[in-house]
Amino acid sequence: MILPGIVGGNCITLLRSGAEYFPALEDAINRAQKEVHLETYKFEHDFTGIRIARALQNAAQRGVATHLLLDGFGSQDLPQSVIQEMLNAGVQVLIFRQKISTFSLRRNRLRRMHRKLAVVDASIAFIGGINIIDDLHNPEPLPPRFDYAVSIQGPLMADIYPAVRHLWMLVAWAHFNHRFRDSPILHPSEKPCGSQRAAFVIRDNLRHRHDIEQAYLYAIASAVSEIIIASAYFLPGINFRRALSDASRRGVRVVLLLQGRVDHRLQYYATHALYGSLLEAGIEIYEYHKSFLHAKVAVIDRNWATVGSSNIDLFSLLLAREANVVVEDAAFADELRSSLELAIVEGSLRVMGENWKRQFWVFRGMNWASYYVVRYLQGLMGYGWEDTRSENSKL
Repeated sequence: MILPGIVGGNCITLLRSGAEYFPALEDAINRAQKEVHLETYKFEHDFTGIRIARALQNAAQRGVATHLLLDGFGSQDLPQSVIQEMLNAGVQVLIFRQKISTFSLRRNRLRRMHRKLAVVDASIAFIGGINIIDDLHNPEPLPPRFDYAVSIQGPLMADIYPAVRHLWMLVAWAHFNHRFRDSPILHPSEKPCGSQRAAFVIRDNLRHRHDIEQAYLYAIASAVSEIIIASAYFLPGINFRRALSDASRRGVRVVLLLQGRVDHRLQYYATHALYGSLLEAGIEIYEYHKSFLHAKVAVIDRNWATVGSSNIDLFSLLLAREANVVVEDAAFADELRSSLELAIVEGSLRVMGENWKRQFWVFRGMNWASYYVVRYLQGLMGYGWEDTRSENSKL
């Protein structure tokens, strides 16, 4: 399969959870000579946050143009004193939209910056689903959260760097922050450094509203043997569900690795409302219980893979700013697939169709009630009425 925008000659490394990601990110920031851009949804004031904040401050103090873009909702708990300390050290900090009012459901207030993306000296980038937060920052004493990121070097930087710079400038203009608008423009090298083919795929509210979803749908429609998807929050629309069911019915093995622990209660139970039809289509569903699942990745036909920040749900596919990388490389896909298969074997429980059918009606009712609450809220925001009517016709 050939994805539009695919670029060859890259060197892409899979990073498993924070244990591999944070040392690589910190090292890159410490080596920075000209410029650092870091975008994150959550930035916590914990051991990891302190380490990364210190690296950013040190970079700024040695003359590196250092930019930190935070989401106003996801990073609302970051103390203002910490932000001020970074500002005092020369780190440029901007906030993408302030915290939402609890009672506000206006679409523009719910559009968040959910990307987890870093670019250093326009020569190396990090993309994935990992926030700046301790892996062990769980509500229960559990192993580290299950998540992924990648480091990227090569010609794909020519697509990534302008996108990061563009969002920074947009937010700076929105804040009327004149002193943050001007920064040096670097020129990413397009010299090949490896052999991997990849594409940088984003979701925004202008030209790239459906790019990530379309990349998934295209790959699923082209699948001939196997689809493995791991998504922390899984509540796709009917087109996505149909694509998975159609793939399963034509003989493709379809595997979903989903959240097994209650994180966001409403969405957790709403997802369960979809299990029946997915299981009937022959799709394998596994719930990850070893820790909290935070991954947003997929492997198709052992050659196509994606790693990024986008869940397969309303907020990621229709509202939030997201960033994924798609990799067409058998070795990379096999490495990610092996890691997912290990998580399925060692940390997950399979949802069996017969057992699911025998669940108590009260649980079914709770699942569907949660589903329709989510769909109602979706309708209030102006999305998905057609999808809801289609779903109603099947019940």
